[in-house]
Amino acid sequence: MTSMDMKLIKMISDHYWIKHEGTFDKIEFKGRTFYNKYEKIPKMLTQALIDQHLKKQITIAHSLINQFNKVENIVIDYNGTDPQRFYHKAQLLLREEGFINFTAFETKTPGHLHVYIHKGHTTLQEAIQLGKMISMKLAAKQPKQWRMFPADDLPLEYNILNLPYEVYAKERGASWSKHM
Repeated sequence: MTSMDMKLIKMISDHYWIKHEGTFDKIEFKGRTFYNKYEKIPKMLTQALIDQHLKKQITIAHSLINQFNKVENIVIDYNGTDPQRFYHKAQLLLREEGFINFTAFETKTPGHLHVYIHKGHTTLQEAIQLGKMISMKLAAKQPKQWRMFPADDLPLEYNILNLPYEVYAKERGASWSKHM
């Protein structure tokens, strides 16, 4: 994967998260306890770090929500068994809903995908609502084997995703979309 492919994501790069073997942090959120394996590093995410991640020497994640509670991407984290079928159905739905810029990336686990829907500066609440709407419409067409990010049922420290490893598919459409 090239640095140009990574630029498709428009990642927040003023900090990053690094995964530790054991539990790093304990978080209480809405009456639930989360055990975090990721440590927030308040330094710039550099190409050298991304290269180490791609070589699987370290595991790095990026935040989806910036310090102003804005979101650049809504992400479908697919963890099912048939990525081709899922991507085809998701692609048709996203086009139908007017989302024209989206990219699917392969994750560390074979068959799992992260579909980044490039939405641009969107408020956190709007991104969560759009994610729920997309998820509901996808669930009408196939069994639910995914999570949507950002999510309001997770603390901010969990609204992160590992950097992807390979581009699965990308789509760039026309400028007449109703969601632009």
